[in-house]
Amino acid sequence: MKVTDVRLRKIASDSRMKALVSITLDDAFVIHDLRVIEGNNGLFVAMPSKRTPDGEFRDIAHPINSEMRQEIQAAVMKVYDETEEVVSEKEQNESTSNEEENKDEVE
Repeated sequence: MKVTDVRLRKIASDSRMKALVSITLDDAFVIHDLRVIEGNNGLFVAMPSKRTPDGEFRDIAHPINSEMRQEIQAAVMKVYDETEEVVSEKEQNESTSNEEENKDEVE
């Protein structure tokens, strides 16, 4: 399985989240809502997750071996390093709202 496309939006904010990402695998499967996070040891790619009732976060989708995790990390960070445009938090919130509205219309 290969990462065949990476769509990334850098975010201008004071938070640790630096970008929102969608990846495509084998030109056949898309995973949305990955995040580039500023951690204690530098940037890393966090998989999409949801908060459980007890307040913990659990991955919704994630690689099950280190090779795939490394491939995703490398592909995302390559695009992150090449991307100059930064979206403000306000623009990001508006974009997310529009995407949710469009998704509701499709369903």
